[in-house]
Amino acid sequence: MAFDGVVTRAVAQELHRLVGGRISKIHQPHHSDIVLQVRTQGENVKLLLSANPTYPRIHVTTEEFTNPLEAPMFCMLLRKHCEGGMIESIEQIGMERIIHIDVRTRDELGDTTVRRIIMEVMGKHSNIILVDPASGTILDSAMHVTLAISQYRQVIPGRPYVSPPGQNKRDLFEVDKMAFITSLDWNTGRLDKQLVDAYTGVSPLLAKEIVYRAGLATRDSLWEAFSAIRDDLLAQRYTPMIVTTREKSYFHVVELTHLEAEALTPYPTVQACLQAYYEGKALRDTVKQRAHDLIRFVTGERNKNEKKIEKLLQTLEDARDAEQFRLYGEMITANMHQIKRGDKELVTVNWYDEAGGTITIPLDPLKTPSENLQSYYKRYNKAKNSIQVVNEQIEQARTEILYLDGLLGQLEHASLQEAEEIREELVEQGYMRDRKKRGMRKKKDTKPALEKYISSDGTEILVGKNNKQNDYLTNKLASPQDTWLHTKDIPGSHVVIRSRQYSEQTLLEAANLAAFFSRAQQGSQVPVDYTLVKHVKKPSGSKPGFCIYEQQKTVYVTPEEALVHRLKTNAKGNA
Repeated sequence: MAFDGVVTRAVAQELHRLVGGRISKIHQPHHSDIVLQVRTQGENVKLLLSANPTYPRIHVTTEEFTNPLEAPMFCMLLRKHCEGGMIESIEQIGMERIIHIDVRTRDELGDTTVRRIIMEVMGKHSNIILVDPASGTILDSAMHVTLAISQYRQVIPGRPYVSPPGQNKRDLFEVDKMAFITSLDWNTGRLDKQLVDAYTGVSPLLAKEIVYRAGLATRDSLWEAFSAIRDDLLAQRYTPMIVTTREKSYFHVVELTHLEAEALTPYPTVQACLQAYYEGKALRDTVKQRAHDLIRFVTGERNKNEKKIEKLLQTLEDARDAEQFRLYGEMITANMHQIKRGDKELVTVNWYDEAGGTITIPLDPLKTPSENLQSYYKRYNKAKNSIQVVNEQIEQARTEILYLDGLLGQLEHASLQEAEEIREELVEQGYMRDRKKRGMRKKKDTKPALEKYISSDGTEILVGKNNKQNDYLTNKLASPQDTWLHTKDIPGSHVVIRSRQYSEQTLLEAANLAAFFSRAQQGSQVPVDYTLVKHVKKPSGSKPGFCIYEQQKTVYVTPEEALVHRLKTNAKGNA
């Protein structure tokens, strides 16, 4: 993983500025995440510790988190032992991905004591552990590891804390040239893999960079590349950056010259780099975990409607025989005198055939001519009526799919609160049962919180992230002369420019937001319609978020995530 021992070293060194700070608040927005609010040097700093199995990390953050109404037990214990305490030290253990945060506080008797928060960034085995360093006893942890999970190391309250098993690797800061050269097999095996296996803190990404800088990778050139990077690390000359390639994005505190970069973004601090890389990724992962049943339910409803359309189209195809039944009825009427009970078919001239050909009409021998006639006219009327009904049902199913596609698109960008609002909407629309107990008082309707962005020229742009927000933004909050934007024929967010006068640049940036927060996020040259809010109407009885509009114009934009982050940062700066 990219969060290796070298990155951990850089993080720990930057976090030294929090030493002496006081922990004023502790929150646990998710079972794997802890947020410490630290008052230091006249400012409040939020330190995020995350044991998320996909995105484990530790760094200062400016993200906003939604906390549960009732704090989890681990959070309550951290508050009891650490809230109000002073951070005494923040240290990395060796070159491992482990950071110890020692907090000096007072116990129930008022005596001074020290508690240690241990952050272990170990992939799916990551953990946040509260320890009494005096006795080495675990007080509690974000993730409990029982004997059934690990025989070597249990992480549960009351057990002694045992460090993760060592890998018997060398320290890259304590090796000289001769030891470095002899530590590698120059005849067999990949050199980058050998570096990972030999030195603690060196990830595959960093190892590939060392080998790439060595060029032909002779003993001397590899040592020079290795020692040059090591010297920069010793001098704390870090170059935090995010490199985006065609396949994915990478981050590190060492310049990654071996990657074929499509975009390269440097950052002033490691903390800023980590926040930019992880912000949104972990949130979307958490939303998917929390609302997995919701996503599965909406997808299931969508699939049901697709199958319904398939069956209805087949019914429609069968109903195409309606005109044939009408023709049979007319032919029987004209030849009634020639038919008698017991006849199995009627062969007669087809009036509608220009060539004057004949037509063979099947008859039921058990029915009279009149009954055969009535039978065909009944089938004709039934088929004719079913075409209209089936067409209405197909249109209704397509509308449902469009609505559900919109919900799935919203869930891709939703916060936990927004996902919960989508669940409430599904309950209100009759798709799901209300999970709340009967008799509970319905909470008061509150105004939805909208995402605010600021364009390059300082114009406010608002974005609805779900149907409740879209309806509120378009139908209640926006002024008639504001400009409204939406992706053309693609489910997505409602976007409003809160100004009568704005630049062409602002229009393109707002269109970029509309394209980014839509099902066309990965597309290029996405069509975005825009018009005045007064030309946007919500039809009576329509689904949440649905509207019709007129007098629109269209622009084409390619969604840019970096631009979205910049506009959001502008809004934070103006807050």
